[in-house]
Amino acid sequence: MIVSWNTTNLCNMFCEHCYREAGAKADDELNTEEGKRLLEQIARAGFKIMIFSGGEPLMRTDIVELVTHAASLGLRPVFGTNGTLITLEMAERLKQAGAMGMGISLDSLDAEKHDQLRKYQGAWQQAVQGMKNCHAVGLPFQIHTTAMEWNEGEIEAITDFAVELGAVAHHIFFLVPTGRAVEIEEEALRVDKYERLLQRILTKQQQVKIELKPTCAPQFVRMAKQRGMNLRFQRGCLAGISYCIISPRGLVQPCAYLNLPVGYVREQPFDEIWQTSPVLQRLRTQDYGGKCGGCHYITACGGCRARAAFYHEGDYMAEDEWCRYPGGRLPVE
Repeated sequence: MIVSWNTTNLCNMFCEHCYREAGAKADDELNTEEGKRLLEQIARAGFKIMIFSGGEPLMRTDIVELVTHAASLGLRPVFGTNGTLITLEMAERLKQAGAMGMGISLDSLDAEKHDQLRKYQGAWQQAVQGMKNCHAVGLPFQIHTTAMEWNEGEIEAITDFAVELGAVAHHIFFLVPTGRAVEIEEEALRVDKYERLLQRILTKQQQVKIELKPTCAPQFVRMAKQRGMNLRFQRGCLAGISYCIISPRGLVQPCAYLNLPVGYVREQPFDEIWQTSPVLQRLRTQDYGGKCGGCHYITACGGCRARAAFYHEGDYMAEDEWCRYPGGRLPVE
């Protein structure tokens, strides 16, 4: 059970692919006390992994206090961050507060290309320094890369770089058109290249000891099973089933890339929203349309619900066309 809280919309970058369209602080973001109450409701709902993200979560002045509270509730605090604000002192403070891992974005080994994507001079160098600072204090970190047309050829090299720096994992996010990413939809890998990259990642996983995980690419679970690989991931798309996200203002949605509010934590406790939301309950039926609905791998993959919605006029239960699995339907009895 994983939940992500966009703790703020404030960010020191203006990334071209940002699903939250971060930059300026949003009006009426959850304050410290509301944040602590939210964390208590998250724990009550049975979640274990608590992702602090943004915007840039380290721009919240109370972030260490929130991490401390999350850890005290038995949650496992981890981060999604651009890494530029992870000084040696901040890394140590986060570790002492109970942070268990830092996911730091790095989208190219070419610093200029990374900086251009993020509209921030020095982003690459500062992110890498943030990784080194985490490693120095014993705070585990992993690299997050968004795979697109212009950088898909670098993925294995970035994995090697992650190993070199001492990362515990390399998670590869596949671009889903949401937020500002709608403007660069053409950068999303099309089906054939998408499948080939997933196969390359699985091949690379057999060559390195750190964890590699495609995200927003649920077909990788099917491919791993076909290869006989025993990964710890047993389900592709988790949206609404064992994952959801909360906006800076407290709106709950099934995943970061499926912009469909299903509740508001200022009006209803998060744990109640998680249990009673009609949208979340419908997602849990796995009653998908098209080839997803009759696929042999329906429970393992599930198709990307956000991608299905974007390319099917909002129908989040439609088929995910980003799949080359032949004969996906079960035999008709």
